[in-house]
Amino acid sequence: MADYQGRWQTVDVKVDQGIAWVTFNRPEKRNAMSPTLNAEMIQVLEALELDADAKVLVLTGAGDAWTAGMDLKEYFREVDAGPEILQEKIRRDACQWQWKLLRMYAKPTIAMVNGWCFGGGFSPLVACDLAIAADEATFGLSEINWGIPPGNLVSKAMADTVGHRQALYYIMTGETFTGQQAAAMGLVNESVPRAHLRARTVAIAEKLLEKNPVVLRAAKHGFKRSRELTWEQNEDYLYAKLDQATLRDPEGGREQGLKQFLDDKSIKPGLQAYKRA
Repeated sequence: MADYQGRWQTVDVKVDQGIAWVTFNRPEKRNAMSPTLNAEMIQVLEALELDADAKVLVLTGAGDAWTAGMDLKEYFREVDAGPEILQEKIRRDACQWQWKLLRMYAKPTIAMVNGWCFGGGFSPLVACDLAIAADEATFGLSEINWGIPPGNLVSKAMADTVGHRQALYYIMTGETFTGQQAAAMGLVNESVPRAHLRARTVAIAEKLLEKNPVVLRAAKHGFKRSRELTWEQNEDYLYAKLDQATLRDPEGGREQGLKQFLDDKSIKPGLQAYKRA
């Protein structure tokens, strides 16, 4: 098992029983995302993607915040004074991990929102496959209060997950909302008391660990791509993903499932998964 202790300044990584716990580790700044954190998250995601011990990734924050969004001082004021090409690099790093890597990650991802989630934090939140929030968490799109519109892909993230009226209401007013409200509007899957947050996240991660990883990846990628394609394109793409998963799967899950259902009569696929060897 790889030892990640102390490898990064702003991110803490631990792998335990198949779950990679990735923690934003700037609690004194409410885990605000700095250029350093963005660069390190690229390294973290690329390292864990190749780590055979890390099968499900959970993204959370140290202390009382998930992330307060972009660090206003380090990401904006200090960068604004620098060369234009530096701004381009910093913006590219932010999009690289928050959307390009995380959204189509090879392994299942869960956002475990333990506290404050503001502004730019909505991009990685929505990029994760699943999201669980504490009832006590506070969400907000406060950019309007700072004299700027939402940056990065925050508006796209809201448009993909939350109803038109609710998204615009919070974007335009800057008002905050709770974990329970986030669940009601579909921004997160569910909300639980913070005392139960980790246990609930582990339970979901364990359910994902039971699934065939190749098929799970094909299923989630197929769904995400489907949102962007026409019906005809989807027909070709999803059949191609089905064939790809079958060819790449070292477990032969399709054959096992069919055998256990049709020949052994040992499973009911509508109610249970095939028994992996």
